Amino acid sequence: MNTQTTNAINIRYSELAETSCCLSCGGAINHSNATNGEICVDLGSGRGTDVLRLAESVGAQGFVFGVDISDGMLAKAERQAARLGVTNVDFIKSDLETIPLESDTVDLLISNCTINHANDKQTVWNEVFRVLKPGGRFTVSDIFSLQPVPEEYRNDPAAVAECWAGSVTKELYSEQLQKAGFLDVQVLEESEAYPKGAIEVVSWTILGYKPTLDDK
Repeated sequence: MNTQTTNAINIRYSELAETSCCLSCGGAINHSNATNGEICVDLGSGRGTDVLRLAESVGAQGFVFGVDISDGMLAKAERQAARLGVTNVDFIKSDLETIPLESDTVDLLISNCTINHANDKQTVWNEVFRVLKPGGRFTVSDIFSLQPVPEEYRNDPAAVAECWAGSVTKELYSEQLQKAGFLDVQVLEESEAYPKGAIEVVSWTILGYKPTLDDK
Protein backbone atom coordinates (compact mmCIF):
# COMPACT_ATOMS: atom_id res chain seq x y z
CA MET A 1 0.00 0.00 0.00
CA ASN A 2 1.58 3.31 -1.04
CA THR A 3 1.75 6.46 1.09
CA GLN A 4 -1.02 8.22 -0.84
CA THR A 5 -3.39 5.30 -0.30
CA THR A 6 -2.48 5.01 3.38
CA ASN A 7 -3.15 8.72 3.91
CA ALA A 8 -6.50 8.44 2.13
CA ILE A 9 -7.53 5.56 4.39
CA ASN A 10 -6.47 7.44 7.53
CA ILE A 11 -8.55 10.46 6.47
CA ARG A 12 -11.57 8.27 5.72
CA TYR A 13 -11.48 6.54 9.10
CA SER A 14 -10.93 9.81 10.94
CA GLU A 15 -14.07 11.14 9.25
CA LEU A 16 -16.01 8.00 10.17
CA ALA A 17 -15.02 8.33 13.84
CA GLU A 18 -17.99 10.61 14.49
CA THR A 19 -20.56 8.53 12.60
CA SER A 20 -22.60 5.51 13.66
CA CYS A 21 -21.22 3.44 10.78
CA CYS A 22 -20.22 -0.11 11.68
CA LEU A 23 -16.59 -0.69 10.65
CA SER A 24 -16.11 -4.28 11.78
CA CYS A 25 -16.27 -7.59 9.92
CA GLY A 26 -16.66 -9.68 13.06
CA GLY A 27 -17.03 -9.89 16.80
CA ALA A 28 -13.68 -11.04 18.14
CA ILE A 29 -14.47 -9.68 21.59
CA ASN A 30 -17.43 -12.04 21.88
CA HIS A 31 -14.96 -14.93 21.94
CA SER A 32 -12.22 -13.23 23.95
CA ASN A 33 -13.23 -14.35 27.46
CA ALA A 34 -11.12 -11.68 29.13
CA THR A 35 -10.74 -12.20 32.87
CA ASN A 36 -9.86 -10.10 35.90
CA GLY A 37 -6.29 -8.77 35.94
CA GLU A 38 -5.40 -9.54 32.33
CA ILE A 39 -3.38 -7.24 30.08
CA CYS A 40 -5.13 -6.86 26.73
CA VAL A 41 -4.62 -5.20 23.36
CA ASP A 42 -7.15 -4.21 20.71
CA LEU A 43 -5.25 -3.94 17.44
CA GLY A 44 -7.07 -1.43 15.27
CA SER A 45 -9.16 -0.18 18.18
CA GLY A 46 -11.13 2.47 16.28
CA ARG A 47 -13.55 4.39 18.50
CA GLY A 48 -12.48 2.33 21.51
CA THR A 49 -15.75 0.49 22.07
CA ASP A 50 -14.14 -2.93 22.54
CA VAL A 51 -11.31 -1.46 24.61
CA LEU A 52 -13.84 -0.12 27.09
CA ARG A 53 -15.67 -3.45 27.20
CA LEU A 54 -12.41 -5.27 27.87
CA ALA A 55 -11.49 -2.73 30.55
CA GLU A 56 -14.65 -3.61 32.43
CA SER A 57 -13.91 -7.34 32.12
CA VAL A 58 -10.31 -7.13 33.37
CA GLY A 59 -11.13 -4.76 36.24
CA ALA A 60 -8.87 -2.36 38.07
CA GLN A 61 -6.07 -4.93 38.29
CA GLY A 62 -6.01 -5.31 34.51
CA PHE A 63 -5.20 -2.94 31.67
CA VAL A 64 -6.16 -2.52 28.01
CA PHE A 65 -4.21 -0.87 25.20
CA GLY A 66 -5.97 0.34 22.08
CA VAL A 67 -3.70 0.62 19.04
CA ASP A 68 -4.83 2.56 15.96
CA ILE A 69 -3.34 4.74 13.22
CA SER A 70 -6.26 7.16 12.78
CA ASP A 71 -6.05 10.42 14.73
CA GLY A 72 -9.80 10.87 14.55
CA MET A 73 -10.54 7.42 15.95
CA LEU A 74 -7.99 7.82 18.75
CA ALA A 75 -9.41 11.20 19.75
CA LYS A 76 -12.93 9.78 19.82
CA ALA A 77 -11.79 6.82 21.93
CA GLU A 78 -10.01 9.03 24.43
CA ARG A 79 -13.10 11.23 24.82
CA GLN A 80 -15.26 8.16 25.38
CA ALA A 81 -12.95 6.82 28.09
CA ALA A 82 -12.77 10.20 29.82
CA ARG A 83 -16.54 10.64 29.71
CA LEU A 84 -17.08 7.24 31.29
CA GLY A 85 -14.27 7.66 33.83
CA VAL A 86 -12.38 4.59 32.60
CA THR A 87 -8.75 4.83 33.70
CA ASN A 88 -7.30 1.37 33.04
CA VAL A 89 -6.86 2.04 29.31
CA ASP A 90 -4.37 3.73 27.03
CA PHE A 91 -4.78 4.58 23.35
CA ILE A 92 -1.63 4.49 21.24
CA LYS A 93 -1.03 5.75 17.71
CA SER A 94 0.93 3.17 15.76
CA ASP A 95 0.89 1.16 12.59
CA LEU A 96 0.17 -2.55 12.92
CA GLU A 97 3.68 -3.68 12.06
CA THR A 98 5.32 -2.06 15.09
CA ILE A 99 3.23 -2.67 18.20
CA PRO A 100 4.84 -0.36 20.80
CA LEU A 101 4.70 -2.80 23.72
CA GLU A 102 7.32 -4.97 25.38
CA SER A 103 7.70 -8.62 24.47
CA ASP A 104 5.88 -11.32 26.47
CA THR A 105 3.59 -8.87 28.28
CA VAL A 106 0.10 -9.40 26.83
CA ASP A 107 -2.46 -12.01 27.91
CA LEU A 108 -5.00 -11.34 25.17
CA LEU A 109 -4.96 -9.55 21.82
CA ILE A 110 -8.10 -8.97 19.78
CA SER A 111 -8.63 -7.39 16.37
CA ASN A 112 -11.61 -6.80 14.10
CA CYS A 113 -11.22 -6.49 10.31
CA THR A 114 -7.91 -4.68 10.61
CA ILE A 115 -5.03 -6.97 9.69
CA ASN A 116 -6.22 -7.16 6.08
CA HIS A 117 -5.24 -3.47 5.81
CA ALA A 118 -1.62 -4.07 6.82
CA ASN A 119 1.17 -3.54 4.32
CA ASP A 120 3.19 -6.44 5.73
CA LYS A 121 0.87 -8.99 7.31
CA GLN A 122 3.66 -11.40 8.17
CA THR A 123 5.32 -8.70 10.27
CA VAL A 124 2.00 -7.98 12.00
CA TRP A 125 1.61 -11.62 13.01
CA ASN A 126 5.24 -11.73 14.11
CA GLU A 127 4.51 -8.74 16.34
CA VAL A 128 1.37 -10.36 17.76
CA PHE A 129 3.45 -13.41 18.66
CA ARG A 130 6.18 -11.24 20.20
CA VAL A 131 3.99 -9.22 22.55
CA LEU A 132 1.93 -12.17 23.81
CA LYS A 133 3.06 -13.97 26.94
CA PRO A 134 3.76 -17.69 26.59
CA GLY A 135 0.28 -19.16 26.83
CA GLY A 136 -1.27 -15.83 25.83
CA ARG A 137 -3.90 -15.83 23.11
CA PHE A 138 -5.33 -13.86 20.23
CA THR A 139 -8.90 -13.71 18.99
CA VAL A 140 -9.03 -12.10 15.55
CA SER A 141 -11.88 -11.47 13.14
CA ASP A 142 -10.74 -10.75 9.60
CA ILE A 143 -11.33 -11.75 5.99
CA PHE A 144 -9.55 -13.90 3.46
CA SER A 145 -10.09 -14.01 -0.28
CA LEU A 146 -10.98 -16.96 -2.46
CA GLN A 147 -8.87 -15.56 -5.28
CA PRO A 148 -5.74 -13.39 -5.29
CA VAL A 149 -6.69 -9.72 -5.50
CA PRO A 150 -5.99 -8.29 -8.98
CA GLU A 151 -2.92 -6.06 -8.80
CA GLU A 152 -4.75 -2.96 -10.07
CA TYR A 153 -6.89 -2.93 -6.90
CA ARG A 154 -4.09 -3.34 -4.36
CA ASN A 155 -3.50 0.43 -4.03
CA ASP A 156 -6.96 1.63 -4.97
CA PRO A 157 -8.15 3.77 -2.01
CA ALA A 158 -11.81 2.83 -2.41
CA ALA A 159 -11.06 -0.89 -2.63
CA VAL A 160 -8.71 -0.73 0.36
CA ALA A 161 -11.28 1.18 2.43
CA GLU A 162 -13.88 -1.46 1.59
CA CYS A 163 -11.68 -4.07 3.32
CA TRP A 164 -10.95 -6.36 0.40
CA ALA A 165 -8.03 -4.96 -1.59
CA GLY A 166 -5.55 -6.08 1.06
CA SER A 167 -6.98 -9.54 1.61
CA VAL A 168 -4.98 -12.71 1.00
CA THR A 169 -6.04 -16.27 0.37
CA LYS A 170 -6.77 -18.67 3.21
CA GLU A 171 -3.69 -20.69 2.33
CA LEU A 172 -1.41 -17.67 2.57
CA TYR A 173 -3.12 -16.46 5.75
CA SER A 174 -2.56 -19.84 7.40
CA GLU A 175 1.06 -19.90 6.24
CA GLN A 176 1.68 -16.50 7.83
CA LEU A 177 0.23 -17.68 11.15
CA GLN A 178 2.46 -20.73 11.17
CA LYS A 179 5.58 -18.74 10.25
CA ALA A 180 4.87 -16.40 13.16
CA GLY A 181 4.82 -19.38 15.52
CA PHE A 182 1.11 -20.04 16.02
CA LEU A 183 0.24 -23.72 15.80
CA ASP A 184 -3.18 -25.39 15.92
CA VAL A 185 -5.13 -22.20 15.25
CA GLN A 186 -8.86 -22.76 15.80
CA VAL A 187 -11.56 -21.40 13.48
CA LEU A 188 -14.37 -20.17 15.72
CA GLU A 189 -16.62 -18.75 13.00
CA GLU A 190 -16.49 -18.79 9.22
CA SER A 191 -19.03 -17.21 6.87
CA GLU A 192 -20.17 -18.24 3.45
CA ALA A 193 -18.29 -16.57 0.62
CA TYR A 194 -19.64 -13.19 -0.44
CA PRO A 195 -18.68 -10.72 -3.19
CA LYS A 196 -16.40 -7.78 -2.48
CA GLY A 197 -15.55 -5.71 -5.52
CA ALA A 198 -13.73 -7.88 -8.04
CA ILE A 199 -13.38 -10.97 -5.80
CA GLU A 200 -15.15 -13.12 -3.25
CA VAL A 201 -14.14 -13.13 0.41
CA VAL A 202 -14.92 -15.02 3.60
CA SER A 203 -15.16 -13.54 7.10
CA TRP A 204 -13.77 -15.63 9.91
CA THR A 205 -12.85 -15.44 13.59
CA ILE A 206 -9.79 -17.40 14.70
CA LEU A 207 -8.19 -18.22 18.05
CA GLY A 208 -4.56 -19.05 18.68
CA TYR A 209 -2.17 -19.40 21.61
CA LYS A 210 1.51 -18.60 21.93
CA PRO A 211 3.18 -21.87 22.86
CA THR A 212 4.69 -22.30 26.32
CA LEU A 213 7.98 -24.07 27.00
CA ASP A 214 6.00 -27.22 27.75
CA ASP A 215 4.49 -27.08 24.25
CA LYS A 216 7.86 -27.10 22.53
